[in-house]
Amino acid sequence: MIQEPRALNRLANEKSPYLLQHAENPVDWFPWSQEAFDKARIENKPIFLSIGYSSCHWCHVMAHESFEDSNVARLLNENFVSIKVDREERPDIDRVYMRVAQLMTGRGGWPLTIVMTPDKQPFFAATFIPKEDSYGQIGMLHLIPRLHELWSTNRSNIDEVLSRVHSALTKENPQSGSPKLSVRTLEESFQTLSAAFDEEHGGFGSSPKFPSPHIMMLLLREWKRTGNERALHMVEKTLHAMRDGGLFDQIGYGFHRYSTDSEWNRPHFEKMLYDQALLVISYAEAYQATKNEEYASVVREVLTYVNRDLRDPGGAYYSAEDADTENQEGRFYLWSLSQLQDALSPDEFNAFRHRFDITPEGNYQEETTEDHTGRSIPHIKQPLTATADVIGVSTAQLLKMLASAREKLLAARYKQARPNRDEKILADWNGLMIAALAIAARAIGENSYVESAQQAAEFILSRLRSQDGGLLHTYRAGHAKIRAFLDDYAFMTWGLIELYETTFEPRYLEIARDLSSYSLRHFWDRESSGFFFSSDDSEQIMMRDKETHDGPVPSGNSVSVLNMIRLARILGDETFEGRASATLAAFANDITADHAGHAMMLAGLDLILGPSCEVVIATPHNSEEASEMIRMLSRSFLSNVSVLLRATGHQVEDLDRLASFTRFYRPVGNRATAYVCIDRNCLPAATNADEMMRLIDSGGRKSD
Repeated sequence: MIQEPRALNRLANEKSPYLLQHAENPVDWFPWSQEAFDKARIENKPIFLSIGYSSCHWCHVMAHESFEDSNVARLLNENFVSIKVDREERPDIDRVYMRVAQLMTGRGGWPLTIVMTPDKQPFFAATFIPKEDSYGQIGMLHLIPRLHELWSTNRSNIDEVLSRVHSALTKENPQSGSPKLSVRTLEESFQTLSAAFDEEHGGFGSSPKFPSPHIMMLLLREWKRTGNERALHMVEKTLHAMRDGGLFDQIGYGFHRYSTDSEWNRPHFEKMLYDQALLVISYAEAYQATKNEEYASVVREVLTYVNRDLRDPGGAYYSAEDADTENQEGRFYLWSLSQLQDALSPDEFNAFRHRFDITPEGNYQEETTEDHTGRSIPHIKQPLTATADVIGVSTAQLLKMLASAREKLLAARYKQARPNRDEKILADWNGLMIAALAIAARAIGENSYVESAQQAAEFILSRLRSQDGGLLHTYRAGHAKIRAFLDDYAFMTWGLIELYETTFEPRYLEIARDLSSYSLRHFWDRESSGFFFSSDDSEQIMMRDKETHDGPVPSGNSVSVLNMIRLARILGDETFEGRASATLAAFANDITADHAGHAMMLAGLDLILGPSCEVVIATPHNSEEASEMIRMLSRSFLSNVSVLLRATGHQVEDLDRLASFTRFYRPVGNRATAYVCIDRNCLPAATNADEMMRLIDSGGRKSD
């Protein structure tokens, strides 16, 4: 008998890959829309809101167990109006209701389940819910009738919950008596991080372990500011451990989301664009600081993965790859002994199994039961020389065998079913990748990264711009939509500033200034300072919140602080720095209460405390002297230095228009000349790179 095709629900016309994954569910899903809320109001039904994202393992599990089940779907369709939201497409919705879940349950995560009134007021929250009752947790088949009964017979109880939630969400967080942020704040933050550092395995805390690249960035600035070798040790230990562990895909490259164990060997397998971008920045900065070629290699490896597997033909970057393949998490990345033996020569297999800790029973254990799975995740447990000694070959021979084995295994992997790829293009995450590519290009001198960054920037600026000069948040299949959020403006501005300091094309600097000015007009809190997450002309959902805490990505407020300080120094516009100072002051209580959660904001504090250094290179032509100055600046870790190039033609005219003070800087004796200013004090002109670097180094760092 031919089975009738399942009818599509209202998600079939959406562009989000996550929503489209649910388009054939028997649940009568709506996207977030006025139609859904009108239907709920007319039929007097509560809203069942489910929020997730395409690469979320437990989102897939809940979908398979419950949303594809006809009995669960029947109960939902009879008793609720059901709405599906992609958290990456609508972070504003996710942020508000995640805060609700944390207030109501003490925890958060995805999939996120919210039950609310037709006017968007929540009265129930949960994360993953099984289909059947399990280990004391109520299942969907019992929960839905109970919620229906509560809605039908006990509205007074619901009203009481609504009142408590509203009170908690709108409670003022007074800033009176806020502490004064100073160098002492940075010292205290280092002590906090040092106490939490895992000396054995790197990273912070025990498990789960998250990459936290913004903490690496803060610690590098601590090292640069004070010469504190422990800060550099914490960075290097963590970077080596992450690269050697199963968190890193040793075959196809790129980092997984996080590790469920303390040794970085048992990851959740989704690969997110933002992780790749931020970790590229961390490794590139570590390379600038130490000149350790291993860090440059990691940068190349991650960007090999990103440009191979996450790049759109138009030049922008997709969002993520799933953790699951064929309903099994990590299947694409785990190897049985027989798979390896079939793909490799005996010598290659012997080298690979010793290098990457491959065992007959499998080194990968199931997360909940700790049972061995018969499969292994490649990770490194000993130095390369030790492996070479064990198998009796030279290091050079071992490297050659491992390279051959990796290529064969990559080819074998791509013959399997691949994880789904979320081909949504997000302005904010692309901004991070543009910044990463530009920084990497400077650090390791790879021009192809500049071209990739420029192509991604042109994609966003040409296809995700609104008519009023703002940005749109998301693009897929030829359609851009949703007014952008603070993170879109902050991260794209960051990318454009880095792109300017890599190419010295004034257009990028001008757009960065314009986007920052737009965010000040539409996101700035005129009463209490700081930036709201959504603009003044966006849909308002319960409340308009401000975020300072760094999650998997740094907060939009913290990156905005860094952007505005840098723009102030580059453009000579004190207005930007004033807003940066006001933002830091507004969130001083939050920063001092949670140093680790505000690493990027503390990096902004480090920059604003100074000393700051501005370098203007004036050259009559593209001379080797100017190129050498730029090379030395690019290869060095100079977190407090802003660089401008005043060369010939439109570059001079455009730069003088944007940063009028630069018109006074001219070449000396027809030679490339560097003008170094430290804390607004200008030093003698330098006409060679070594002299320029001595002047920069003479600036020192404030100790108080």
